[in-house]
Amino acid sequence: MAFHSVNRRFVAGLALAGFMLAAAGCQSSDNGILSFGLGKKDTQAPPPPQDPKVLASQLEAYCPKVTLRDGTAYFNTYAKGGAKPRKKADAAQDAEAAAAQTAPDGTIVDPDRDPAKVIYQASITDVTRDCTRANGQLSMKIAVAGKVVPGPMFAPGTITMPIRVAVMHGTDVLYSQIHQYQVQVSDPSAATQFVFTDQNVVVPEPTAKDYQAFAGYDENTPKAATDKGKRKKKAAPATN
Repeated sequence: MAFHSVNRRFVAGLALAGFMLAAAGCQSSDNGILSFGLGKKDTQAPPPPQDPKVLASQLEAYCPKVTLRDGTAYFNTYAKGGAKPRKKADAAQDAEAAAAQTAPDGTIVDPDRDPAKVIYQASITDVTRDCTRANGQLSMKIAVAGKVVPGPMFAPGTITMPIRVAVMHGTDVLYSQIHQYQVQVSDPSAATQFVFTDQNVVVPEPTAKDYQAFAGYDENTPKAATDKGKRKKKAAPATN
C-alpha cells in the first residue's frame, strides 16, 4: 500500500511539473522571463501629454486688444491770458504771484492749467480694432471714439487732439504714430461726439498671442486751442 501511495505522488508531481513547463513556454516573453501579463506594455494607452502650443487656427483669429494707458484718456485745452505786456520786473513778479495761486481746497493751481480757463475737455470713451492678414503682415484698423465737452471758457472753433496709436511686442515698438485729429465744436450746451480711425497700422504677423496695442492722447500734448486765423504782417513798402 505504501508503494502505491508513493507512486501516485510521484506521478502527480511529474504531471504538475509538466504543466508548469508548458505554461512557461506559452507565457514567457521575448527575453525568456515569465511575465504573466504583468510587465506587458499596453499598446492602446494614450501618449503622454505635450506642452500646450498655440494652434495656427488660433493665431489666424488673433487680433491684439487695444488698451488705454493711464493718463491718456483725457485732453484739455486752455485759454491763454490776454494781459498787456509789461516790464520785465513786473512780469517776473506776476509770474511768481501766479505760481503761488491756490485753489479753495488749498492746492496750488498751475496758471497754465487752471480749470476755470478750460475751453474744451476731450475724452476717449471706447477703443476697438479690426485685423486682416496677408503676405506675412498683420494689418490693423484701430478706432477711437470719444467726446468733446465745452468748458467755462468755451468758444466755437476747432479742437486739435494729438492721438497716438502704437503696437508693441514686449519692449519692441512695432508701430507708433501720432495724429493731429481735429474736431469742429460749435454747440456750447452739448458734447460733440467723434470717431477717429487709424487704417495704416501694419506689423509683422505674430507667432504668439503677445502683441499689445495702445491708443490715447499723447503725453507731450501741444498747447492747441481753437483754430483761429493769424493776422499776417503787411509787407513794408519798398523804398528806392
